[in-house]
Amino acid sequence: MSAILEATNISKIYDEGAVRTQVLTGLDLSVRPGERIAIVGTSGSGKSTLLHLLGGLDTPTSGEVWLHGKCLNHMNETERGLMRNQHLGFVYQFHHLLAEFTAIENVAMPLLMRPKVSTADARNQAIEILENVGLGHRLEHRPGELSGGERQRVAIARALVTKPSLILADEPTGNLDYDNAQSVFAMLSELQNTMQTALLMVTHDRNLAALADRQLLLRNGKWEQY
Repeated sequence: MSAILEATNISKIYDEGAVRTQVLTGLDLSVRPGERIAIVGTSGSGKSTLLHLLGGLDTPTSGEVWLHGKCLNHMNETERGLMRNQHLGFVYQFHHLLAEFTAIENVAMPLLMRPKVSTADARNQAIEILENVGLGHRLEHRPGELSGGERQRVAIARALVTKPSLILADEPTGNLDYDNAQSVFAMLSELQNTMQTALLMVTHDRNLAALADRQLLLRNGKWEQY
C-alpha cells in the first residue's frame, strides 16, 4: 500500500544571529492510509516543528517531504497551500477558531477556499459533520459561547470536513481535562476510522499515545527507542 506521506532525512536548523540551533536531525517517517501514529516527546523535543514540516507549513533545512508522491520542498507557498487544502486536516491544542464566526462558518471555511464549492454546499457539509461530532444543537454559536471540549470538537470537524487523507494533530487534547480529553480523542478516532483517514499526532501523554497503532519517541530532535 502506497504511503500518503514520506519524509526522508529531515533536519531543521534555526539561525538567529550568531546562535545556530539544530532542532531536528536526519528523521525518516512514512504514513500509510488509515494508519494511526503517535509521536511522543517532551516540550522542546522538536515534535511540533516536525509536524509543521510534514504539513508544509515550513520547509526543512535538509531532507524532503513527499505528500501523495509530490515533493512539498519543490513547491511555492501557493502550491503547498493547495496541497494542504486537498489532502490534510490540522487539529491544534488551542483550537484556533475565528471568534467572530459561528461553528458552521468556522467549519465551512476550508471548503470555501475551493473554487468549485458553493456557499450552500459548504454550509450543508459543515452542518453534517458538526452533527456527527454531537454539535447539531450548537451550529450558530460562536467559539466564546462554547465549552473547551465543544470548541475542540468544532476544530476536529473543520479538519475533517474536506475529507483529508491525513490529519495532523498537535497535542489535540492537551488543553482539556481528563474526561473531555478521552471523549474528544474517542470521537476523533471513530471519525478517522469511518473516513479511513490516517492520523499523525504529537503528544506528551503516553496513555493517549498507547491508543495509536504505532508510537515513535522523539528526543533532542532524533528518534529513539520507544
